[in-house]
Amino acid sequence: MAKDLNMTLLFDFYHNMLTDKQADVIDLYYNHDLSLAEISEHLLITRQGVRDAIKRAEMIMKDAEDNLGIAKRYITIRNAAEKIQKEIDEIELSEQVSSLPWLSSRLKRIRNHLNDIKE
Repeated sequence: MAKDLNMTLLFDFYHNMLTDKQADVIDLYYNHDLSLAEISEHLLITRQGVRDAIKRAEMIMKDAEDNLGIAKRYITIRNAAEKIQKEIDEIELSEQVSSLPWLSSRLKRIRNHLNDIKE
């Protein structure tokens, strides 16, 4: 079974929507990188039971993301924040900080990045 590492991000946001057993299985599979057989031994359930729990949990988390979009929004905000930080760093390193036309142009770009965050 190929691992979709985006599930770790979805798990961070939607683990409370899972049963305790599903959350344990997802945590062991994705975060602790255990095999189905290892999880099966650890939780005393069949390998097929582990696989089924993973598939059900993945479906629940994907459906939640499709409906709520929290993880996607988080990534958008994180990327915009990185852009803003880069802009700030460039302004701070510049010797022309006091130049109003230049500063005005940079501030406009920063405001555009902030608008990305607000959307």
